[in-house]
Amino acid sequence: MKNICLFFFACLLSTTAFCQQQIPLNEKHYIDSLEKIINANKPDSSKANANFLLVDYWKFKDTVKSKSYLINGKKLAQKYPYYNALAIFYEGQYYFNINHQKASAAFKRATDALAPFKTKRAYGNSAAAWYNYALMNKDEKGYEFITNITLTQAIPNAEKAGNDVALAHYYTQLSTIFMNTYQFKKAAEYDQKAIALLEKASPGSTTLIFAYLSGVSIYCYDGKADKALPLLQKAKALLAPFPESVNYTLYYYNEALYYTTKQQFDKALESTEKGAVMAKHYNQNQLYQQFFFRKYEIYSKQKNYANARQILLDIVKEGTLTADANDRAEIYGELAKTAEHLQNYKEAFAWLTKQRTLADSINKSQTQVKVSELETKFSTAKNREKIATLQAQNKQVALKEKNQRLYNWMLGLGCGLLLTVLAFVIINTRIKNQYAAQKEINYKQQLKDLEQRQQLKVAKAMLDGEEHERERVARDLHDGLGGMLSGVKIGLSGWTNNNTEISNDKDLHRIIGQLDTSVSELRRIARNMVPETLLKFGLEVALKDLSEFYMRDGLHIEFQPFNIEKNIALAVQLHIYRIVQELLSNAIKHAHASNIMLQCSQNSDVFFITLEDDGRGFDTSVLDKQKGMGLDNLKNRITFLKGKFEIQSAPAEGTTINIELNTNADG
Repeated sequence: MKNICLFFFACLLSTTAFCQQQIPLNEKHYIDSLEKIINANKPDSSKANANFLLVDYWKFKDTVKSKSYLINGKKLAQKYPYYNALAIFYEGQYYFNINHQKASAAFKRATDALAPFKTKRAYGNSAAAWYNYALMNKDEKGYEFITNITLTQAIPNAEKAGNDVALAHYYTQLSTIFMNTYQFKKAAEYDQKAIALLEKASPGSTTLIFAYLSGVSIYCYDGKADKALPLLQKAKALLAPFPESVNYTLYYYNEALYYTTKQQFDKALESTEKGAVMAKHYNQNQLYQQFFFRKYEIYSKQKNYANARQILLDIVKEGTLTADANDRAEIYGELAKTAEHLQNYKEAFAWLTKQRTLADSINKSQTQVKVSELETKFSTAKNREKIATLQAQNKQVALKEKNQRLYNWMLGLGCGLLLTVLAFVIINTRIKNQYAAQKEINYKQQLKDLEQRQQLKVAKAMLDGEEHERERVARDLHDGLGGMLSGVKIGLSGWTNNNTEISNDKDLHRIIGQLDTSVSELRRIARNMVPETLLKFGLEVALKDLSEFYMRDGLHIEFQPFNIEKNIALAVQLHIYRIVQELLSNAIKHAHASNIMLQCSQNSDVFFITLEDDGRGFDTSVLDKQKGMGLDNLKNRITFLKGKFEIQSAPAEGTTINIELNTNADG
C-alpha cells in the first residue's frame, strides 16, 4: 500500500509542481495586474509577455482561455526575436496537461530557440524549457532521464540566471524523484537545500510552500513524522492569509498523510474531507480521487475493511486513478487484499484473477488486435443486409423531405423579401444619422492631425537646430581653436629646441604636456559632438564604437545587433545614435551598473532598442516629477520618430528600457 500511495503522490507532484511555482498566492491581484498590462497603452513586447503568463496560469483551469492567450501572445511577439522564442516555450506550457507529445516537441524547440540569447531572463526560461521537456518524457525514459536533465541543464541555467527561487524549485523536484525511488536521505538533503534558499530569497512564495509540503511527504514515508510537523506548520502559516488558495488542497493531502502516519485517524479523515471539498471546487479531479485513496488507506489501518472496500469500488467505477493499466492492476490487488480481510475469499480470488488477467493482457496486445479485426469483419457482413433495407426506406423519406424543403424555401423567400424592405428603410435612416456624426468626427480628426503635424515641425526644427549647432561648434573647435592650439604647441616646441639654455626646463615641458592634453581633449569633444564613425561606416559600426568607447574597468557593455539595415536615412541614423548615447550616459552616470546589455534590431521600418543594466535601479514614479534636459531630448527624439518608450525598474533590481522607433518617419 505504501508503494502505490507514494507512486500516486509522485505523479501529483510531477504534473502540478511547476505551475504552483509560477503563480503567487494572491491569484486575483496577479491576474488583474496582467490584464491591466494587456489593456493599457504598452509596447507589444510587454503585452506579449502578459499574455504568455496567462497561458501558464490557465493551462490547468481553462484550456480554452489558455489557448486564446497563446494566440494573442504569438501575434504580439512577431516583431521581437526573443519573444518569438518565448512563444515556443509557452506553446509547450499550453499542451502541458493535454498532449505530452506536442508539449515535449515544443519545449525541445524552445531550448534551441532560446540558446542564442545570453541574458539572465533567457537562462531562466531555458532552465524551465529543459526541465519541462524531461518531465514530458518521464513515462518513456524514466526518472533517470529527468534527473540527468535537471542536473546538467535546468540547474546550471538557473544558476546563470541568478534566480535562487528557480534553483530551489529544481532542488525540490530532485527531492521528489529521490523520494519516489525510496532514497529518503538524499530526498531530504535536496529539500532542505531548497528550503534554505527560499526562506532567504522568497520567504512568502508558493514555491516555499511546495518545498515544505514535499519535506512533509519525505519524512512521513520515511517514518519520521516528528520531523514533518514543523514543516507542515510553516506551510499552514504561509497559507493562512489566503483561505481561497488552490494550494490548500495539497496542504490537506499532506496533513492527512501526517495524521495517518501518527495513527491519529479521526484527524486524518477530517483533513481528507476538507481537501476533497476544495479539490472538487477547483476541478482538481486527479487530486480529488487521491483523497479517496487516502481515505481507503486510513480505513485499512483502522481495519474498517467494509468502508475501505467501498471506496476502492467507487475509485474503480469513477476511472481516473485506473486509467493506466498498471495502476488499475495495483488497485485490483488492493481490492483482493481487502476482500481477503473480510474473509470473502471468492471475491478476493475474483479480483486477484482480474489483476493477473490485466497483467497478462498488457503482454497480449497483438492478439487482442487480431480478435478485434475478426469481430469487425463479422459485424460488417451482418450490417450490409441492414444497409440495403435502409437505403430503400431512405429514398422515400428523401423525396418527402425534398418537397417539404421546397415549400419551406418559398415561404422563407417571401418573409425574407419583407424583411429586406424593412431593413432597407431602417438602414437608410441610420446612414443619414451616421453621416452627420461622421462629418463632426472627421472635422475634429483634421484639427488633431493639423496640431500633430505642427508639433512634429517644431520638434524637427529643434532637433535639426541642435545638430547644426553641434556640427558648427565641433568644426570651430576642431578647425579653429584646435588648429591654433596645435600651432602654439609646434611654435613653442621649436622655440625650445632653438634655445638650448632653457630646453631642459621641467616647468616648460610640463606646460607643453598640458597643452598637448588640451588638444587631445578638444578633439575628443569635437568627435563626440559629430560622430565621424556614423558618417563613414554607418549606424551598426558607430553603435559598436560608442559601446566600446564607454567601456572601462568595472563596466562591461555587450552590444547585440540584429538585422540593422544600411539604407536608413542619415538623419534618422543620427537620431538613433543620439538616443543610444543618452541611454548609455544615463546608465553609467546614475545606475552605477557593472554590466550593460544593449540590443538593437530592425524589422522592416521598425527599429527596436533594448537596454538592460544590473545597476541600483530606481522608482519609476519619480520620472513624472523630475525634469531634465537629457530626458526631455530623449523623449523629443522618440516622439519625432513616432516611437514608444517604456522603462521597467525598481530599487536594487536594475533597469530595462524598451524603445520602438519608426525609421520611415518624416525626418
